[in-house]
Amino acid sequence: MRILTTSIALLAAASSAFAVVGPGKVTGNTAVHDPTLCKDSSGTYFVFSTGTGLEIRTSTDRTAWTYIGNVFSTAPSATNTFTGQSNGVLWAPDCVYANNKFHLFYAASSFGSQHSGIFFATSNTGQPGSFTDHGLVLSTNTGDSYNAIDPNLVISTNGQWYLSLGSFWTGIKQVQLNSDGSLKSSTVTSLAERSGTDAIEASVIYPYNGYFYLFTSWDKCCDGTSSTYNIRVGRSTNINGPYTDQSGVALLSGGGTQVLATHDSIYGPGGQDVFTDNDGPILVYHYYTSTGSYLGINRLDFSSGWPAVV
Repeated sequence: MRILTTSIALLAAASSAFAVVGPGKVTGNTAVHDPTLCKDSSGTYFVFSTGTGLEIRTSTDRTAWTYIGNVFSTAPSATNTFTGQSNGVLWAPDCVYANNKFHLFYAASSFGSQHSGIFFATSNTGQPGSFTDHGLVLSTNTGDSYNAIDPNLVISTNGQWYLSLGSFWTGIKQVQLNSDGSLKSSTVTSLAERSGTDAIEASVIYPYNGYFYLFTSWDKCCDGTSSTYNIRVGRSTNINGPYTDQSGVALLSGGGTQVLATHDSIYGPGGQDVFTDNDGPILVYHYYTSTGSYLGINRLDFSSGWPAVV
């Protein structure tokens, strides 16, 4: 979900273990799922999240959030074949703000299905009803080796667009796109896969100090306090991999260093995004309590070469 950069200042704060870090200081309307974070040219923050029509929340300080409406008043009709409903819930949006425009990818599917599609929309303002939907980017069906949900856009410094995606089955994949959001090539590159279980999804590729860090969510989502979602990471010097974790285990062989997991009264953190702000890299995710799913925002410290939640 990032634009590739070559210089991001190192954070000076000391790292903290995931077991003792809370979900940051976040207030207001924060009942989200699968959040993605953007900031426009005026400095206003936008969180887009899963929901009917995709939900939008804004903030001027990255702390107090207000729900302002939905990307679509009615989901594009082309999504209905994938959700199995008229105006169904749309999943896991991914936002990149570039060239004074919001670029938003999102998924349409149903639980446990490979009949899934990834769509693309744009807006100049990010406001409800302002998005133009550009239609289907790619899709999968039963029998394919992967699942076309959980999109994540990366724009390279030379302008090349990369989209990582995938949920369960054979894991995380990557394709190249044209700058209008359409497929540039039919080549699908494998980035990460778990051995013994296929519970890996929600990829985010984040560039930092010469590496590409691949964040994923493991295990079970969407089950309240029984959720076992947790955030893992590996890195590579090439956006196409191979990615390895901190112990040197390949992500294609089930590797993944834990970044954040269930602790205290915080259950199943995941569905993450990573965003560069003025104070450095920011981890955005949802987590569960006994009353629902909420927005978590924490800084990330990369001073050891690996991300630690602050």
